Amino acid sequence: MSIERKILELAHLRETAHQAGGDKRIRKQHEQGKYTARERIEKLLDDGSFEEFDTFVTHRCTDFGMEKDQPLTDGVITGHGTVNGRLVFVFSQDFTIFGGSLSKAYAEKICKVMDLAVKVGAPIVGLNDSGGARIQEGVDALAGYSDIFLRNVMASGVVPQISLILGPCAGGAVYSPAITDFVAMTRGTSYMFLTGPKVVKQVTREDVTTEQLGGADVHASKSGVTHFVADNEDEALALVRRMLGYFPQNYQEKPPLESCTDPVDRMVPELTGVLPEGANQPYDVKDVIRTIVDGGDFLEVHEAWAANLVVGFARFNGRSVGVVANQPKVLAGVLDNAASIKGARFVRFCDAFNIPLVTLEDVPGFLPGTAQEYGGIIRNGAKLLFAFAEATVPKVTVILRKAYGGAYCVMSSKHLRGDINYAWPTAEIAVMGPDGAVEIIYKKELDAADDVKARAAELKERYASAFATPYAAARKGYIDDVIKPATTRFRIIKALEMLANKRDGNPGRRHTNIPL
Repeated sequence: MSIERKILELAHLRETAHQAGGDKRIRKQHEQGKYTARERIEKLLDDGSFEEFDTFVTHRCTDFGMEKDQPLTDGVITGHGTVNGRLVFVFSQDFTIFGGSLSKAYAEKICKVMDLAVKVGAPIVGLNDSGGARIQEGVDALAGYSDIFLRNVMASGVVPQISLILGPCAGGAVYSPAITDFVAMTRGTSYMFLTGPKVVKQVTREDVTTEQLGGADVHASKSGVTHFVADNEDEALALVRRMLGYFPQNYQEKPPLESCTDPVDRMVPELTGVLPEGANQPYDVKDVIRTIVDGGDFLEVHEAWAANLVVGFARFNGRSVGVVANQPKVLAGVLDNAASIKGARFVRFCDAFNIPLVTLEDVPGFLPGTAQEYGGIIRNGAKLLFAFAEATVPKVTVILRKAYGGAYCVMSSKHLRGDINYAWPTAEIAVMGPDGAVEIIYKKELDAADDVKARAAELKERYASAFATPYAAARKGYIDDVIKPATTRFRIIKALEMLANKRDGNPGRRHTNIPL
């Protein structure tokens, strides 16, 4: 056969592979508001940058007549390309071929790009749209999933891993995305669960729909499994591109430094009036965040889950940072079980990938009650404490208002190796607020008072002026400076610049044992 004939044969095979499961199945995919596996890759990566691997792979199953149907690619597209010029490895599950179900050969394709990503130090993006393990392959399919899970674990903290759920993701398949750093789902077209509605009804008698059990909004607000929800696939894929811009390629690199047109010395006088008159009145800490970061641009993570703690990515003078902030607008900004877990996970990601942490603190304490105690607030609160203490990246904290009790310690205090700790003049740093403190310290005096209410008010004022201020902590060096709110952006930027070449470490060991 001549070289020309061989080249024509190659072109024909490629064309066959690109037709995936055929026009009918591709049309059905589009009718459901979903792109094909290849279309997703094209929209995620820079134009013309995709290099595909294993186009000609087919499954090896000979049971149940499977040998008669061996489509090229076997239902997953793998390879690498670039996002904004930076290398990214990707796999995209193809629902038009066997419902995207996973075979051993399919798993080997995914494992190959994951291994390469770790070798060369580049992020991995998984585009999930699969019916799960290919039943006809039995234990081989289960082995394939396990091979992927192992690589997810081995890559954790080495390169960023992002999972997009763009269709079904059920059974054991859910564990691969769950191990990755960030999960995003599409509203109305994606779902995740270990056991489906039919099994749930059979076992627990609960009558629940697919959307109620594992839809995007459920996992965004109730379980915390997904970090982001997009209205459609275009939005989801654009989100991944945006997200990658905040991350380094791997744990040995620093995040990319972007050019910034927002002045370093820009004053923010509006912050002078951001706090309400009453110490117990709420405000939206996101207003503070957007006011001080570059261009007001803030990518919030886990927006709908544990909203009493706000976490997300932003930039200060082009430098990527992770922001952790108490939200007085929700539950008065207290720390509870969900918020502690949310914060700990985010802090550990930032520390793993050299992303500095900026903490904005206004926390009255931990949420009291039997539900919290029985739910493990001691263990879960310790996770956040552990994460901040373990983190060796630059850490800058600004106390805006309340910083009471153990919550003061936990929120990246100087005592947990906070590098720079600032406070606004409005900061209240104490074991507890004036109300509780006066009732304990001055109990006898109050009991003997003729006018208890008037005496309590007087004592609260005395306590607040002596203890619930930033100056008591500043005198001891626990606060590096008390700053004007209007200078917050400038002072954070100067601190981050000073800390840019920070070197810190932890004692040698196999690994820490965070209270899971």
